Amino acid sequence: MNEIFLVEDDQEIAKHLTMLLCTEGFSVIHAATRKKAVLFVEERSFDLALVDIPLPDGSGFALYTAIKAARDVPVIFLTASDDEASVVTGLNMGADDYITKPFRPRELMARIRAALCKSGQTPGAFKIHNLQVDTAKGVVQRDGQEVFLSALEYRLLLVFINAPTSIITRDRLLDEVWDAAGEFVNDNTLTVYIKRLREKIEANPSEPQIIVTVRGMGYRLGNGHASK
Repeated sequence: MNEIFLVEDDQEIAKHLTMLLCTEGFSVIHAATRKKAVLFVEERSFDLALVDIPLPDGSGFALYTAIKAARDVPVIFLTASDDEASVVTGLNMGADDYITKPFRPRELMARIRAALCKSGQTPGAFKIHNLQVDTAKGVVQRDGQEVFLSALEYRLLLVFINAPTSIITRDRLLDEVWDAAGEFVNDNTLTVYIKRLREKIEANPSEPQIIVTVRGMGYRLGNGHASK
């Protein structure tokens, strides 16, 4: 499980971000000030830092320097300041990304995973029952034989892999499929996609073990996790 170091002085934002990150399968350590953050940098290990720029006792830019001096991890600036000078400063310093508030949760998660993957912190291969997924190559195999998925089917499978401990609602899946298709997708269409995906990846589609139905709530990954 990847650990995210969140440096955010707004307690309400920090609370919601922590809940979001934990729901997506990350663990979180939080600091509200630059002083406390520097102590964490010296004492704790983590895989990625989300850093607000204006902090009560200093600048996130200065904290970035301290993080990079101690750890070779991705740093993403997360701030309400979207003026060009701040963006250019952050990126010129070498930050992996710069996200302004208010942000879209799924976009933030995608950017975090992209930064982790680029840095080698996120495993590119997963094994779920008899299914192997190499996200770096975009290859899916069942019992060692390659399975050919459509773009939408592969996108759905990644939703579950990227949130291995979560129950995924149908509404969220509809959002994912709609984004990937670029057109409206209704509830009946989603049912068809789930059925087709199960037929390709499940040993017995009538008794699915990889994409499991949670009645009245949605779906989850079998056994609640994916392993490297």
